[in-house]
Amino acid sequence: MAPIIGITSDLHEARNKVGAAYAIAVVKAGGTPVILPPIAGLETHFLSICDGFVFTGGDDPHMARWGVSTHPNAKIVPKQRQEFELTLLEQLQSVPEIPVLGVCLGMQWMGLLAGGTLEQDLPSPLAENHADVDHAIQGTIGSGAVHSHHHQALTSAGNLTVTARAEDGVIEAIEDRTRAWYVGVQWHPERMDDCALGQELFDHLVMTAKSGVTT
Repeated sequence: MAPIIGITSDLHEARNKVGAAYAIAVVKAGGTPVILPPIAGLETHFLSICDGFVFTGGDDPHMARWGVSTHPNAKIVPKQRQEFELTLLEQLQSVPEIPVLGVCLGMQWMGLLAGGTLEQDLPSPLAENHADVDHAIQGTIGSGAVHSHHHQALTSAGNLTVTARAEDGVIEAIEDRTRAWYVGVQWHPERMDDCALGQELFDHLVMTAKSGVTT
């Protein structure tokens, strides 16, 4: 059976939106993509029907939850999306066999929930190094060039393991090695030509999900 992979979506002008490349990558990996609307109260139901999850990119977190003022340069993610995704991620902590991939904002949720910290507006020259440009990363997750566009980044990953950094030291990937597969990346692998840092992340997600699917 093809595992069902839940993909989180944004809320924009009363529409649920997410880049089509996420679903395409899941299909290429052998999974069945399902787009998840951020509706409070459905988290437990989605947890019961999905074999794996992708937490997608988006705008910036409301930081009040972590006792920090939200930076004036932040473009705030819709409140209902933040509450939905954090609730779903919290519930996933009790089912370590379900694989999770966090992309950009999704990675930041992971780090913040694990006790990490977030730089809400990267200073120069870090800001220029990550403003819609290619840059090199290196780490146990792999090495190569990635393309990302962000002005926020984790400065610590809490109890998660940092598995890649950019040349300027910015955290690019995190992982929980006590779980079946729980990986966050700052770049967008669904847009990557480099297979090891792109499609292969979705391949690993789906392969791990398959191991938990009964026929």
